[in-house]
Amino acid sequence: MTSSISTIDAYINQFEGDKKAYLIQIYKLIAGMVPTAATETISYQMPTFRLNGNLIHFAMNKQHLGIYPGPDAIEHFAPRLKAFKTTKGAIQIPIDQPIPEKIILDIVAFNIEKFRDKQGPNWHKNRGNWLQAEEMMQQIVLKTTLKKEFKWGSYVYTHKGKNVIGWGGFKNFFSLWFYNGVFLEDKENVLISASEGKTKALRQWRFKDVNEMDSAKIEAYIQESIQTVDEGKEIKPVKKEVIPPSGLLQEALRSDKVFHEHFNALTPGKQKEYIQYISEAKQEKTKLSRLEKIRPMIIANKGLNDKYK
Repeated sequence: MTSSISTIDAYINQFEGDKKAYLIQIYKLIAGMVPTAATETISYQMPTFRLNGNLIHFAMNKQHLGIYPGPDAIEHFAPRLKAFKTTKGAIQIPIDQPIPEKIILDIVAFNIEKFRDKQGPNWHKNRGNWLQAEEMMQQIVLKTTLKKEFKWGSYVYTHKGKNVIGWGGFKNFFSLWFYNGVFLEDKENVLISASEGKTKALRQWRFKDVNEMDSAKIEAYIQESIQTVDEGKEIKPVKKEVIPPSGLLQEALRSDKVFHEHFNALTPGKQKEYIQYISEAKQEKTKLSRLEKIRPMIIANKGLNDKYK
């Protein structure tokens, strides 16, 4: 499947014959069950129904349809799922067998109830508190040669293809981040490293009130940042030794052939992201939770951070 597919119809139409007919039946079954407030989308390259959370994903494989309702639903319906191969987050339904309509509908109903009272994310909650700061930054940037680009879920301003500055409002402060901040003179002594010991070049300038923001000083920092790009200043990433999967991830890969094949098909960089994501968790229950989260992403040939790129 190509990454250009953005609707469930387009996903289904890439298949032919029996597989296409099977997907159409599954789609109609679920669509007829979910509330009108539910939305349809493609998530992790799979058809997805959402309602304050992911109600269900599904995806066609060579010999089976994968259903991904989340670990809670699978645990709840475990006695009724004994006829199917399951993991903590997925159900494999052989496509040469009749569609188990009742169990699928019951699983969807379970998730609808689970997410019924959950509040969806309010992405603009904090931004609304900083509209004046946003407007000021827009006016400042208009005086520069920076190009506006969308990366990692927000706007970044670039020069010669290099990231220069971005900004955003948070609950307690408004932050500017300078991607080459480590090279700036910092005459006002305001730049900080948000993750000491981890952040190499990026530095932040934080404000607790828009009245603290001096447009002339901010513009001077931006112009100096542009100059660092013109001068070719940058910190080259250090190539780290590739660490092979271990622990729970290694066990999951060994026990699940499909999971193993899809993991091996990822680029080394994407494999590394997943390995670190699991290994960084301190508790085993967190590792298990993360493992269930990433499995459908890996099956869909997605990287951990693809949605931000």
